[in-house]
Amino acid sequence: MHLGCHLSTSKGWLNLGTQAALLGADTFQFFSRNPRGGGAKEPDPEDAAALTAFLKENDFGPVIAHAPYTLNPCSSDPRIRNFAKLALTEDLTRLSTLPGALYNLHPGSHVGQGAEKGIALAAELMNEVMAEILSDDSPNMILLETMAGKGSEIGRTFEELAEIIEKVDMSSKVGVCLDTCHVFDGGYDVKGDLEGVLKQFDDILSLSRLKAVHVNDSLNPLGSRKDRHAKIGQGHIGLEALSAVVRHPKLQGLPFVLETPNDLPGYAEEIKLLRDQKSNHGPAPALGLSGKKKKGK
Repeated sequence: MHLGCHLSTSKGWLNLGTQAALLGADTFQFFSRNPRGGGAKEPDPEDAAALTAFLKENDFGPVIAHAPYTLNPCSSDPRIRNFAKLALTEDLTRLSTLPGALYNLHPGSHVGQGAEKGIALAAELMNEVMAEILSDDSPNMILLETMAGKGSEIGRTFEELAEIIEKVDMSSKVGVCLDTCHVFDGGYDVKGDLEGVLKQFDDILSLSRLKAVHVNDSLNPLGSRKDRHAKIGQGHIGLEALSAVVRHPKLQGLPFVLETPNDLPGYAEEIKLLRDQKSNHGPAPALGLSGKKKKGK
């Protein structure tokens, strides 16, 4: 089980690894730049190399860089769209100094254009940037995050994510990050029917496309489309259900990252809480992982 939390880059890259280890984590997430946008600090190559060595020496799972919230790939506003292209290009270029790191991206909000138009614009922007920055043997990958569906967000349904991926030319470099709060708020019952949700994901996207999980409880009930994270065990999903997610046999090896409203001591407590939970999850039924081609591949 690779379990960690969101950390600050303010003290450098190697500090991310050492701080995570102190919290009992063996993965982590960080913002690629200020979450509200703006410029990003150039990484120190020696610092990045030191972190890479630290992660390997301490058997960390994949780590995640999170794009800023203001990056909207499906905006029709030229200013917003230009920033999205600039930030995505800069972030992926800088991330190449941390081989194997995943880049987590919110698919965006169509703002009245309609989901289909938003999906097309998001894929178009990704194609423009990926053609310049990535190749089939690039060490990094973009993850599209499952969204709660508030406002005009795209990516609430697995079908919408599959549509975006199908339109991306270099789709082998695109994966999915499943956020437990988001999918629950979006209508997928990871509490009462985890097997069913994973079966839907596999049928529509393929579980081979799932590369990371954000582990968050939800302040709101199933299908609320609100996107309000809660501490583990203090929301409508609950500790037992979230423990079943992180211990599910089909999800082992993935990085599980906490984004709960916490400080560092709080994250350490939640990491220990999830690690100490005994699994009451029996053998999982077959999920149709036969290697057949899925939508979105």
